Amino acid sequence: MIFWGILILGIIFVVSTYNELVRINNTVKEAFATMDVYLKKRWDLVPNLVNVVKGYAKHEKNTLEEVIKLRNTTYPNMSNNEKIEVNEQLSRGINKIIALCESYPDLKANENFKELSSQLSSIEDDIANSRRYYNGAVRLFNSKLEIFPNNILVKLWKFPPAAMFEISSDERNNVNIDF
Repeated sequence: MIFWGILILGIIFVVSTYNELVRINNTVKEAFATMDVYLKKRWDLVPNLVNVVKGYAKHEKNTLEEVIKLRNTTYPNMSNNEKIEVNEQLSRGINKIIALCESYPDLKANENFKELSSQLSSIEDDIANSRRYYNGAVRLFNSKLEIFPNNILVKLWKFPPAAMFEISSDERNNVNIDF
């Protein structure tokens, strides 16, 4: 009788643990999908921003070409980790463009640039909020994977840990533009 009770409790534990991991994993996927919408909006906005800046900052060709090169990669075919990495690089390029624009008063007064900057600022806020939500979901998921005795069962089910969306060390520094 005790054996059957322990067996039933063990089965309930295993099933509930698996279901909890699936639920949290789906939350991570949903959080990434939400963030991906904002990353894609920014992705689509970048060529317009670059084209407006091009006319004013012809001698900053390298910065603009770097951003264009990143933007020309095929976004829908990337894995989630590739999207995170490319968007970190794109963020650095956009920060350089914005810093560059501070040196061009005519550009800052351009209506197209003002509108694009406003849209970009709004999208960056949305990305920051969705990053927080995504990272919170990842933290919860990864914690569940590492907690004993879940960590033993996870090896059987092969749930991989999810990657956090972190800023690079370059993004932590101020952007300096020298002429």
